Amino acid sequence: MARLSRSGPLLFATGIVFLLLGLALAVGGIWLLALGGSWYYLLAGLGMTATGVLLALGRTVALWLYALVLLASTVWAVVEVRLDWWQLLPRLDVWFVLALWLWLPFVNRRLGAVDAAHRAVPDRSLRGGRWAIGIAVAIALAVGGVSLLRSPHDHPGEIAAARMNARGTAPAPLTGPDDWTAYGHSGYGDRYSPAAQITPQNVAQLKVAWTFHTGDFPGPGDPKEIANEVTPLKANGMLYLCTPHNIVIALDPDTGREIWRFDPKINRNAKDYQHMICRGVAFYDSGAYAAQAAAQGLPADRALAAAASAPTPPGAVAPTAIKVDTCPRRIFAPTADATIVAINADSGQPCRDFGDNGVIHLYNDQPVKKPGFLNPTSPPTVTRHVLIASASVTDNASTNEPSGVVRGYDIDTGRLLWNWDPSEPRQTRPLPPGQTYIRNSPNAWSVFSVDEKLGLVYLPMGNQTPDIWGGRRDPNAENYSSSIVALDIATGKVRWVYQTVHHDLWDMDVGGQPTLVDLDTPSGKVPALVASTKRGDIYVLDRRDGHLLVPAPERPVPQGAARGDHVSPTQPFSALTFLPERKLRESDMWGTTPYDQLVCRITFRRYRYEGIFTPPSVEGSLIYPGDYGIFDWGGIAIDPVRQVAILNPSYMAFVSRLVPREQAKDAQGGGSEQGLQPMKGTPFAVDLHPLLSPFGVPCQAPPWGYLAAVDLGTMKKVWMHKNGTIEDQAPFGIPLPLGVPSLGGPMVTAGGVAFLSGTLDDYLRAYDVRTGKKLWQARLPAGGQATPMTYVSQRTGRQYVVVMAGGHRSLGTKMGDSLVAYALPGQPAR
Repeated sequence: MARLSRSGPLLFATGIVFLLLGLALAVGGIWLLALGGSWYYLLAGLGMTATGVLLALGRTVALWLYALVLLASTVWAVVEVRLDWWQLLPRLDVWFVLALWLWLPFVNRRLGAVDAAHRAVPDRSLRGGRWAIGIAVAIALAVGGVSLLRSPHDHPGEIAAARMNARGTAPAPLTGPDDWTAYGHSGYGDRYSPAAQITPQNVAQLKVAWTFHTGDFPGPGDPKEIANEVTPLKANGMLYLCTPHNIVIALDPDTGREIWRFDPKINRNAKDYQHMICRGVAFYDSGAYAAQAAAQGLPADRALAAAASAPTPPGAVAPTAIKVDTCPRRIFAPTADATIVAINADSGQPCRDFGDNGVIHLYNDQPVKKPGFLNPTSPPTVTRHVLIASASVTDNASTNEPSGVVRGYDIDTGRLLWNWDPSEPRQTRPLPPGQTYIRNSPNAWSVFSVDEKLGLVYLPMGNQTPDIWGGRRDPNAENYSSSIVALDIATGKVRWVYQTVHHDLWDMDVGGQPTLVDLDTPSGKVPALVASTKRGDIYVLDRRDGHLLVPAPERPVPQGAARGDHVSPTQPFSALTFLPERKLRESDMWGTTPYDQLVCRITFRRYRYEGIFTPPSVEGSLIYPGDYGIFDWGGIAIDPVRQVAILNPSYMAFVSRLVPREQAKDAQGGGSEQGLQPMKGTPFAVDLHPLLSPFGVPCQAPPWGYLAAVDLGTMKKVWMHKNGTIEDQAPFGIPLPLGVPSLGGPMVTAGGVAFLSGTLDDYLRAYDVRTGKKLWQARLPAGGQATPMTYVSQRTGRQYVVVMAGGHRSLGTKMGDSLVAYALPGQPAR
């Protein structure tokens, strides 16, 4: 101890710190090595431990040894991840700081020989040790500096001038050029506006024009999964939106002034709600179809007669007189109580002559009527004669759930016309009294698209719950799970189906609204459907018959399902995909320091992982892409004139661990899709959670989110840039540009500008469609997990961009109630 004390208290304490850090690293390194992982952490831990001992003993060789540790760590890091700054940082940050500490003269001055009077006598190697540390620090600093100048995850490119200069109009059914009359702009779901006032040259001048506060905030009885995901509509000279508690509000589009409000007064105390979300409402104008016919050159009084005598597409509804009653223009709004309410779009009063006193009850004929287990979170679909509605069910709760039936109602009266239950797909006529739909059949929870010329509605299908174990699924239902299904609008009969995932055990359903676009091909226009999926593949189909326009061959996938289940031997893989180019590797594990990165590496090695479609397992499986998917309900945006798609892929790994029933008897679930979910009626519960480090940051290295463009002529990616910062997720609000996930879709305009607000930092951003360059951003008052929209005022000619900034509690973004409108300064003349 006397010899140790001669090194001085500061140096001795430094040595102890090094010793403890080294031992921790070495122990973790042994564990990682036992799992088949890297040798580095054990060797670096031994080097740190030895350095600590030598420092405590006052030996100058400690500097030389630690210089070797830092230099070797720098070389190892570059070999593993090349010059990727954000990957290098957690590998070297602690070692770099410790090296700077050792290099300081007041720390190392007592290293070397010590005389009898306990005075330091400089060793001839001390100066050399200082130089060694300095050189190692300089090399690490140079490597970091060079890596900072690189952007290895950005893929620059430019849309061809011929495409950017394309002119013309694109079909937008029943949508005027100044309006946004359906969730995805029109029934085609392209999220494209012909408005062109805002351009790359002037978008930076956008300012807040007005802000409206809904006054609807989360309450004490609400589930964790509560969010403001609404995209407003612009129609009938008003803006229409809904809130998480299903309050419907109409606003003046120029001022944001409230015109009317309708509160369906849903039950807010149901503990079984898994979601409290309203993505939007639907608008119906009983005279719009006649007006459209008149616009084609027919007198208004002859429009219906002409339509009635025109050839009817196969399966389409034969035209009948349009009813003009007390609600000639209506808002159809979903509620968490499993109803669709019809509201007079002019006054906000219920349409009492529709359905049951203005309400359609989705629990009718359901085999299970437990409150909260049937919840329409997306707007119904409006067609000329048929209102088409469905709902989500509670994921991973049990095998005793409501049916995922999709139903068509008379748009005038609310009378049930047909029902399509995926477990009884051929029986589409309304059920006889006393019968019920098949419990637990796959549901269609997202937004539908419609092509009324073809007489088809297109459903993005979910799974048969429970999502993660499928040993007892209905064979009929298996054909439609995680598929795109085209139904006849008139009868509800299946016209075609394309399945994107066979026997889905990963919750990889089709979350986004399919987008309809007429593609330019050498043989002319082809009516296409472009569907984004959680798994990251983009499926391009002929929407007339469902045949593939972009190849998607079947490929073998990992096998070995849990007890009582099976895995499909193959899955379809589209040639147009945003799947990562390779599987995750141990070197892809991340953290803020070498220590939490080591924990992430050990975690990675402990889970089963064989790439995409690794089956869920009792030991735990790494699911990548994870449950939120690469693309979710936000879908994609398509400029049908330029034939360009704008997309916002996200990349987050999740863990799926099956828990045997005897170990999870008390699993309840509810209120969230993460954590331990009961899956009652199966041999297992399931624990679902993102792959995070002990500090709560993703174990998987960034970027986690991008914005990208695809040329629909070549079906190739043109550009792809990481997008967003960790400003609202990191301590002290540090806006590090890592690229973060986004929930909510993009929107694109004829002006050549795309907008996105769904990132986990609270911003609305504008991008140049040609290059993907960020042109402008505005700070939002809360999380913007919604899809923005745009319209042009009929009164002033001013173009507005509007987004809901209301937050998403399960994602951890700030909650709020703000609808914010942006516009260019001034009032342009029309």
